Amino acid sequence: MLRRLHKKQPATFAFTPANQAWAHGQISKYPEGRQASAIIPLLWRAQEQEGWLTRPAIEHIADMLGLAYIRALEVATFYFMFQLQPVGSIANIQICGTTSCMICGAEDLVAVCKELIAEKPHMLSADGKFSWEEVECLGSCTNAPMAQIGKDYYEDLTPEKLRDLIARFSKGEVPVPGPQNGRYASEPLSGLTSLKDFASGRKQYNASVQAAVDIGDTVKRIDGTEVPLLVPWLGKSGGKPAKATPTKPAAAEPAKTAPKKAAAVQKAPTKPQGLTAARGGKADDLKQIKGIGPKLEKLCNSLGFYHYDQIANWAAAEIEWVDENLAGFKGRVTRDTWVQQAKILATGGETDFSKRVDKGEVY
Repeated sequence: MLRRLHKKQPATFAFTPANQAWAHGQISKYPEGRQASAIIPLLWRAQEQEGWLTRPAIEHIADMLGLAYIRALEVATFYFMFQLQPVGSIANIQICGTTSCMICGAEDLVAVCKELIAEKPHMLSADGKFSWEEVECLGSCTNAPMAQIGKDYYEDLTPEKLRDLIARFSKGEVPVPGPQNGRYASEPLSGLTSLKDFASGRKQYNASVQAAVDIGDTVKRIDGTEVPLLVPWLGKSGGKPAKATPTKPAAAEPAKTAPKKAAAVQKAPTKPQGLTAARGGKADDLKQIKGIGPKLEKLCNSLGFYHYDQIANWAAAEIEWVDENLAGFKGRVTRDTWVQQAKILATGGETDFSKRVDKGEVY
């Protein structure tokens, strides 16, 4: 199937602060020079944030990872999990149409989607709440026909049950996922023939459904309130925030865990002090810093940055400003550790990369 970007695109994309921090945590999982390995989780995070994967999002992530735009586009168009067009604000309903589901009535489910949502797949319903598509096997053949709605499977469906699910989702309800015909999991329709003792001690729902019910976010998209990515290799910790007690509202928790003075020390991105020209008319060879090529060196010079010691003295707020204002190269300062390299070069030292430059191994 030919997959193209949607003809109507937003002008820009930016991760929310929480998702931006999450993205940097993902990138940090990979060794130097292998940051491109984070492209799939970052594209997925962008899709969860926006609902679908836009061209600005693809290009923004390519910039973060130092990839050519076409490389990121290749990944986005190859995997069908990425939606390249707007989807329903509540849910995109994915009907499994492969053999088992087809035999058991998937075509009738598709007919319901055509009637209640849109005549063709990947089109929005009139109210913008739903979209639908037919997909390949979702691996729940015993419970055919079935559909994935949001994060979870709704199994053992009939046209009437799918109609009811769509109506309930539309009203803001979150129907319990899993089998919709009374089955616990994927046991025979006639009932258990073995492990009958197990049935007496089991939980209300099977494991995956129980988890979905406990979390309660079947169709909820990522919004930054989720548990943060753990990054112990960066000396940072994370984890699930403690549940609020009935007598103390959850809103009171941040005040206890985040000291007021923490906000005071945070500084907005600040442009570093630049020079109108290189000192003595001779600029340092910024290409000795890994991550700076001829084009980036020219850009740095245009911003007033000519010398190693300038870069070496950038504070966190200044690094953040430069990272955000390197057109086409956002995030390069942090990703390629410019400041650490510049500190060595500014004192007359050498890095492994600068040695390779001197030997003519890097151009």
